Amino acid sequence: MAHFAEISTANVVQRVLVVPDGQEHRGQDFLANDLQLGGEWIKTSYNTRRGVHIRGGVPFRKNYAGIGYTYDATRDAFIPPKPAGDNWVLDEETCWWVKP
Repeated sequence: MAHFAEISTANVVQRVLVVPDGQEHRGQDFLANDLQLGGEWIKTSYNTRRGVHIRGGVPFRKNYAGIGYTYDATRDAFIPPKPAGDNWVLDEETCWWVKP
């Protein structure tokens, strides 16, 4: 099974849904058209966290998408919301917020 994140026009994740194995290759079309959900859907990896695949595979889009995360097309990464406070810096390798 594959996971796909629906993103808003501001590239913020609205929800994440599972697509059956047989439809993974056409996830966007399957969700938007076949299921009539509309929107833009981007594949995300359940096993990728902070730029590392937790099962030793190839990391995919830096982080598993969560509601409120932002999809950054330039980095091809899902980035969590910035924590409260001004001291947080985005680690470019992991696309995760860290204290300096």
